[in-house]
Amino acid sequence: MTIPSKHVFPLPRIDPAYVSLLISGLTAGIALEKVGEIKKNETVLVTAAAGGTGQFAVQLAKLAGCHVIGTCSTDAKGEFLKSLGCDRPVNYKTENLDQVLKKEYPNGCDVVYESIGGEMFDTCVNRLATKGRLVTIGFITGYKSKLGFSPVKNATLIPKLLTRSASVRGFLLFHYMEEYKPTVDKLVNLYDSGKLKCSIDFGRNSSPGGFKGLDSVVDAVEYLHSGKSSGKVVVELPDDVKSRL
Repeated sequence: MTIPSKHVFPLPRIDPAYVSLLISGLTAGIALEKVGEIKKNETVLVTAAAGGTGQFAVQLAKLAGCHVIGTCSTDAKGEFLKSLGCDRPVNYKTENLDQVLKKEYPNGCDVVYESIGGEMFDTCVNRLATKGRLVTIGFITGYKSKLGFSPVKNATLIPKLLTRSASVRGFLLFHYMEEYKPTVDKLVNLYDSGKLKCSIDFGRNSSPGGFKGLDSVVDAVEYLHSGKSSGKVVVELPDDVKSRL
């Protein structure tokens, strides 16, 4: 493939972690800084915190001096979040997130990095702090539905935001292309210096030998939707794999 040089990012070496930095890392880095406007000592809630982009949102919020809450679906993922510096992992399968936030964070969350949608979105809106900002980067619970999305309670959304001077902000990575290079440079430097961790999931617990070759992309996507993955799901494209493409 030949592409314009302005679209090329120099990397120190070949490392699958950079695959994750270029999409998931960029999303977390730009969304939190430019849209979420996180500040030191704020409380930041990250949903799907053990996922491909959530892992970076947790770490970048911590590096910014914030207190970080992260949602996950298993105790093992909770331990993974602790290893990233997450202050309060919440396993929503065994704990009620709304009650945890209401009891432990009565003043609400200053910033929410949200990618689940549906009921999770509604809970996050309910627990926004005064002048809180919810940044929605996706709605994975609705990706398989017939409608393509899970509806939220729009009828009650406006008064909830109005009475707190809070806001819900959408983020799509491709609208911030001017931020790509400086953010990639920052992320690569953090990763290479050991200040930023990158967890890669090759699906070896789901498929013998992991996901290899373009033909396994479908299996990798299904694995992602299963909720069993941790970190960034990556499909290997080794030279010796024969693909129908």
